[in-house]
Amino acid sequence: MLRTQTERVRLPARRRLSVSGLLRELEADSIDVLWARLAARPFPAHVGPADALVLDELCGPGERANLLVRAESALAHEVDLLGSGRTTLGDTIDWHTDFKTGFSWPPRYFADIDYNNPGRPSDVKLPWELSRLQWLVPVGQAWLFNRDERYADGAKRILEQWIEANPCGGSVNWACTMEAALRVFTWTWLFHVFSDAPSWREPGFRFRFLRSLYLHVEFTDRHIERSDINGNHFTADAAALVLGGLFFGDGAGPQRWQHEGWRILCEEMPRQVYEDGVDFEASVPYHRLVAELFLWPAMHRSFQGLEVDSAYRERLFSMAKFTKAYIKPNGLAPLWGDADDARALPFGMQAINDHRYLPALIGTYLGRLDELAGASDGLGEVFWVFGPEAIRRWRQKEASPARSVAFEDGGFYVLRSSVDHVFIDAGPLGLAGRGGHGHNDCLSFEAVLDGVPLVSDCGAYLYTASYEERNRFRSTDLHNTPRVDGQEINRFIRPDYLWNLHNDAVPRALAWHDDNARAGFAAEHSGYQRLQGQVTPRRTWYLDKARHALLVHDRILGDGSHRIEVPLHLAPGVRVDSTADGSIALVAEGRRFHVEWRAVSATFDVVIEPARVSPSYGKVAETVRLVWRARAELPCELMMVLSPGSVRIEVESMAVLASNSLVLQ
Repeated sequence: MLRTQTERVRLPARRRLSVSGLLRELEADSIDVLWARLAARPFPAHVGPADALVLDELCGPGERANLLVRAESALAHEVDLLGSGRTTLGDTIDWHTDFKTGFSWPPRYFADIDYNNPGRPSDVKLPWELSRLQWLVPVGQAWLFNRDERYADGAKRILEQWIEANPCGGSVNWACTMEAALRVFTWTWLFHVFSDAPSWREPGFRFRFLRSLYLHVEFTDRHIERSDINGNHFTADAAALVLGGLFFGDGAGPQRWQHEGWRILCEEMPRQVYEDGVDFEASVPYHRLVAELFLWPAMHRSFQGLEVDSAYRERLFSMAKFTKAYIKPNGLAPLWGDADDARALPFGMQAINDHRYLPALIGTYLGRLDELAGASDGLGEVFWVFGPEAIRRWRQKEASPARSVAFEDGGFYVLRSSVDHVFIDAGPLGLAGRGGHGHNDCLSFEAVLDGVPLVSDCGAYLYTASYEERNRFRSTDLHNTPRVDGQEINRFIRPDYLWNLHNDAVPRALAWHDDNARAGFAAEHSGYQRLQGQVTPRRTWYLDKARHALLVHDRILGDGSHRIEVPLHLAPGVRVDSTADGSIALVAEGRRFHVEWRAVSATFDVVIEPARVSPSYGKVAETVRLVWRARAELPCELMMVLSPGSVRIEVESMAVLASNSLVLQ
């Protein structure tokens, strides 16, 4: 806090850093000499001419066509960010405005800007995402195809606008250090792509660009987001110090930045990532982001001949293994925990929830493709980082058979066959029990049966743009887990504490089984122990791989009378249909599935209700959910079986099979 206040005096002088001052700090004789020296430094991504026909051959013509469309949109100042839909920003971009609502933050000292606006329709993530300038990446990629000067000049003009409107520490785009850190990723890549472009040769622009980038890294260093429990913000800041330090290379500042950033990353890797590779923030989208944030500095060091120790590399490999396991048969990731579409450096044209490229990137870097081989789609990212030969090597590897995997440290369990995928959360609350980007989702699950997505998490939708929606989408009610007496499994602290929860629901794994024919898992949590009667939800999942059938068996243990709700949120596009015998049928992708259910010691009514699923930040899709409700004397049980329409499975018999296979602890 003291540093933040003293910066009021220091920053204006740093913004006026002269050519001679910058050259002195970077130990260079002239801007052109410095520029050439920086351009000659290794960079861990493909930044030379790219063969469009090879990209078409390896990734299909749609990859390049989509890329070129995005490049032209960027040159026209058209963006589609965080659910905004296509938006034209005009000739002069307003970098300080949420263009979805029109709310603006005036340019002023960053510490004086209140970017949380309860009661006012606004989302600071819009100017932040706009200012990350990742939407300029396709412009650089298009330039590498044909060196059309329109791309280089267009990128230069956008960067000049940004620099003019956002002096260091002087706008909302500096109010969060992570935003400055992520710009370091984009700007260093843009430099290496366009460094020899004719329109980038003007000495004044070169100086302004390098000064701004230098001040970005310095700002990140001076305002690093350190706390007693650190998450992805601290990781992004440290990663930017490594990238910025290695980019500039010479000078006392860059040397210290790269060493300090790497020290932090090596310390934080085992703190933030469990030994089994699961990021401790309890969110699949943030797991992807954090993996990228740990990966890029390691690649930078390796490309410059610096050591990356075996423990760090092994933890990266474990992160890739978790990613490979959670990816569903359709190539998409579960909508688990928070999601704000964040990436470190996005190169591919795949859907935002397609994470298949990540094991390929990590496996290529580590030289461990055999252990991570999988789907061959979504590999545009690999092309732009490691080149076409890396894709060919990846495709030569035979994927191992799909198998169930238990990530006991992180608390995630995957029951699967080649066409079935059940993703289960039985892990601790995110951010070491503080909440963070985790939701009230203990014992919740997503399910794909016989290749058809049926049961979905509801996603995250929004952050500060709506406190009500933020809390609704992370609530127990919007997850596929039992709810008792209308209570949260982890109590909210206050409505405006958007990333904190009480750590009530401590999970306990009870049994795990997997063989060629079946897989099962059982767990319980303590979230309702505070209720009268010490209520404990215990849930068993049991997958019959041959029949593509899933048993979900809930036992609500405890004493007294309680209201029990068991929701099942259906994936968008799944329709509930009536049957002649009054049972429940689900219709999706032209297929029909049965839902059979039985209750013990209770009378449950099942209803169909409207529901919403957020596939990515700022977007929401309509769907429905099934909810079983009862006022019951505990203990009671509810068993349900989901199975393809050609198979009618007797619930009790499958429950017996599960009990025989799973010996509870």
